[in-house]
Amino acid sequence: MGWTRRSFVWRMIAVPAAAVLAACSGRSLNDILSRMEATPGDTTTLQTLPPTPACGDDDDDLTIAQTEGPYYTPNTPERTSLLEPGITGTRLLVTGTVLSTGCTPIARALVDFWHCDDAGVYDNVGYKLRGHQFTDDAGRYSLETIVPGVYPGRTRHIHVKVQAPNQPVLTTQLYFPGEPANARDGIYNPALEMALQDSAEGQLGTFNFVLPV
Repeated sequence: MGWTRRSFVWRMIAVPAAAVLAACSGRSLNDILSRMEATPGDTTTLQTLPPTPACGDDDDDLTIAQTEGPYYTPNTPERTSLLEPGITGTRLLVTGTVLSTGCTPIARALVDFWHCDDAGVYDNVGYKLRGHQFTDDAGRYSLETIVPGVYPGRTRHIHVKVQAPNQPVLTTQLYFPGEPANARDGIYNPALEMALQDSAEGQLGTFNFVLPV
């Protein structure tokens, strides 16, 4: 199902904030989004957000590094949406924050994504479903893309490189919960699963990266 420009722009603003509020309040992301959608012009909910994500005992664990794989391409275009004409598949919006081990958001961190299309094929000639961006002043990123397909030997996944300014690059992968192939994939790690929820427009995923900074 397609997204309207208005609904997508609103979600680009609301979802990162709602994800933080959900973590702090214990309510589900869908519950918070539904309340905000009922009155999209009301900023009361947004104004109650803390300036940084609330962190528990396990939230400062470093994000696990994983193999780059054979299909990485450098010098990708800077963009927050990988959607373009000809790309088909279930819409996916991935949001989150890049944090230090002290749970401090990292501004201007590089986040570079790449993955296969819905048929399990990578573009190794151009930059289809490839792109990088930089986190905002609150350390947040937001990626509009599609749910990648699967291919023999791997489960569904998204490749990522994350780098705090003037620091080493973390290379890793993000996974989808409940995938049948997760148990058979020798690289899969449950610690790298996104929190995933369905929405009317597609799927909403969240993941916070923690770097050794």
